[in-house]
Amino acid sequence: MTDVAAAATKRRAPRNQWWDVWDQFKTHKGALVGLAVFFSILALILIGPWFWTQDPGYVNLRSRNQGFSALHPFGTDQLGRDMLARIMAGGKVSISVGLTAMLLSITLGTTIGVLAGYFKRLENLLMRGTDLFLALPLLPLLLLMVTLFREPLSRTFGPETGIFILIVTAIGATSWMQSARIVRGSVLAVKEAEFVLAARSIGTPPRRMITRHILPNVMSPIMVSATLGIASAIITESALSFLGLGFPPDFPTWGRLLFDAVDAMQLYPARVILPGVMISLTVLSVNYIGDGLRDALDPRIRGR
Repeated sequence: MTDVAAAATKRRAPRNQWWDVWDQFKTHKGALVGLAVFFSILALILIGPWFWTQDPGYVNLRSRNQGFSALHPFGTDQLGRDMLARIMAGGKVSISVGLTAMLLSITLGTTIGVLAGYFKRLENLLMRGTDLFLALPLLPLLLLMVTLFREPLSRTFGPETGIFILIVTAIGATSWMQSARIVRGSVLAVKEAEFVLAARSIGTPPRRMITRHILPNVMSPIMVSATLGIASAIITESALSFLGLGFPPDFPTWGRLLFDAVDAMQLYPARVILPGVMISLTVLSVNYIGDGLRDALDPRIRGR
């Protein structure tokens, strides 16, 4: 009997830690709903154009300002462009901006937070710089960056690629500070743990210490900051587009659709409601996913 039990134990593969994370994540009902909604939105904007093949930029003045119909399920705008096609195209741009800006922001924030938390001689310099950025009024700073660099980047890379680079860089460069402060606090706590002190006592170099021992143990706040950064970037891009400082008029984003619909909001409220609902659902779903990740990645909660 002992041999059979030993053989069964030997055959059983070790359980991956990420399965424990998933098991804890599944207990958060709001996070599961948020995940389902977010993947539904991704499916709409990525797979939808394969089935709904109307060109989002096609102008048909004879069909302008139409309501919901079989030919145009979400109606048409003031130029006769299909709103469903434009919402799918706009979602692709808005979420691409959110993901790319989040990657830039989380990379900057994590790098500065780890350096400030691990190297004491750099802490004062990096944290005072972070406080300086936190004290700046972000919306005027974004407007200034867009005003100064919009034309040069558009001439260099083209209007669409240039504005994309500008928006992503502007959002990422002005939203890394919260991540840096959170990561620094986590690094300060992990740095005093016994396993880190033991690794330091055997002469582990700082680069290996950070990549092998520090970063894996501060992934929880990093991933939570990343999910919340996506929502923040989408809202910021929508605000810039709503102010008319985002992408060109013929390049749809959810914020641009809101901006174009303001003049006829009372006559055609669906043009404002539809992109507004898409922005709200995306932001809410990402926030709930972040809440679920925060609980799932916390080993004190996961062990219960």
